[in-house]
Amino acid sequence: AQQPGTPLSNHEYHQFFKFLRITLRASTACHLRELYGCQNPLVQTLDKYENHGIIPQGPVCSETPGSIFFPNFCTFSFYRCIKKKYFLKV
Repeated sequence: AQQPGTPLSNHEYHQFFKFLRITLRASTACHLRELYGCQNPLVQTLDKYENHGIIPQGPVCSETPGSIFFPNFCTFSFYRCIKKKYFLKV
């Protein structure tokens, strides 16, 4: 284990910034969703990419404790954005 206050190793820096870049991209996608809504073509393209080409229709359940129910994928995506749980899956 590293001593508190010492800089990260090269590998640790790589992992640290890799995570930040992924989170920044997810945050940017959320910002687009908030600005333009789920009907925007760019937002729909991102939703399709996340779901292997198809935006799920109908109700969505998540893997959160208590199995929160959402009426559709758009509502589920907004929930993830609001809670900053970008990588929460259906």
